[in-house]
This record gives sequence, C-alpha cells and structure tokens, in this order.
Amino acid sequence: MQFETIRYDLTDALAVITLDRPEVMNALNTQMRAEITQAVAQAADAARAVVLTGTGRAFCSGQDLTDDATLTGPDLERILREEYEPMLAAITDCPVPVIAAVNGAAAGAGANLALAADVVIAAHSAAFMQAFTRIGLMPDAGGTWVLPRQVGLARAMGLALFADKVSAEDAARMGMIWEAVPDVDFDHHWRARAAHLAKGPTKAFKAVKRALRSSFDHDLPAQLTREAQLQGQLGDTDDFQEGVAAFRDKRAPGFTGR
Repeated sequence: MQFETIRYDLTDALAVITLDRPEVMNALNTQMRAEITQAVAQAADAARAVVLTGTGRAFCSGQDLTDDATLTGPDLERILREEYEPMLAAITDCPVPVIAAVNGAAAGAGANLALAADVVIAAHSAAFMQAFTRIGLMPDAGGTWVLPRQVGLARAMGLALFADKVSAEDAARMGMIWEAVPDVDFDHHWRARAAHLAKGPTKAFKAVKRALRSSFDHDLPAQLTREAQLQGQLGDTDDFQEGVAAFRDKRAPGFTGR
C-alpha cells in the first residue's frame, strides 16, 4: 500500500510508521489520520512490534488548523468521532506492542496520539503540551481519559487548564511516559527497545496488553480470574517451553512468537 503523509517500513518483524509532513510539524489532517489507521492495521497483521515516530523537529503538532475542513462545533465532533476514534482504537487495540518514539514536540492531539501507545520513549529535546485551551478548546483524542490515569487528577487538571509545556524528562518523572533519553542516544535506544519487543515472546506481550488495558474495568477478583485464564493459555505456547529450557540451560531464549 502506498502512503503519502507517512512512511511505512517493515523489517525483521518490526513495523516503523513515520509521520512525514515536516513542513507543518507533522500536523494531523484527514489523509494522515486515515493513513495512520491503515498502517497500524497493516502492521498488526504483519509485525510483532510497531513504532510511531516523526520526521524533522516534531513528533506531531496536533490538528492541522489549515486543513480544508470547516472547524465548526459539529465538524469538530464529526472529525473526532469518524477520524480520530478509529485511529486511536487501531493503536490501543493493536494486538502487538506499540512504541511512540517521540523525537520532538508533541502538542495537542499529537501529544495524545503518542500517549495512546503502550510505551512512550522521548528524546530529551522533546516536549509535551495539552495546547487545547490556547485556542479555546479542551483536550481530546483521549487526553481526558489517559492523563488522569497516568499522572493523577491534580496534574491532569493543571496540564489541561494551563496548557504548559512539559519537558520529556519531567514527563518521565511524573509517569506520563516510560522514559526520556539523551538526543544523541535516542535513535539507537528506541530501535533497540523495539527490536527487543519484535524478537520477544509475542503471545506473552499480547496477553500483557489485554490484561493491563482491561484492568480498569475489573475489580481484583475479576482481574485475578483474567490473569489465570491468560496465563493458562501462555503455558501452552512454544515460547513458554523455550523460556523454561533457556533458563535451565543458562542461555538466552530464542523466542519465535508462537
């Protein structure tokens, strides 16, 4: 499949999706949202791990306010329901791990696009901003759901109301993202992290995603039941047998994803 606003690369079971509109800091328009949705769906069937990253000095600056769409209230609602929701669902429902490698600014919906991933790794020069109130809006693209769960209500409220820029290092300290790494190490680091996932026990990673993402809907007894069910399934995988054999042999496991 040919894409125009993103680049898609699949190598060694790792799919890298690169937002590629650097002239507008990778702002999201209708075509880019559709292409991200399609690319993640394609990667879900072909890869064992997925990375979202950006070209140039930004990860994603959010909604493209120069897009042809008329930005009225009803139109904003339609765009969120018909374009953003499928894109975010493709990421959160992707069965394999998704990393957001945030190379630069992530603002507004661009910040929440990154936070939809399972793991966020950011360069020290990157920053996150819930910029919505600066143009008279409120956070969307999942921001009002994910932020309170990651950083707590008090911080989420401050981030949303004041629209302050948060450095990658501060984002890591407050639990918004997984880690921030020096720019000089960034590319090598996220690629190594992604390769680890692409070569790992894929069925176990899928189970981790399912268990953690559904945990907010369960009380403890229900979650314990879910854990037991999923663990029972993993006990019948080739990767579990390989993991045990490697442990006994004191060697690195060679997981196949089966």
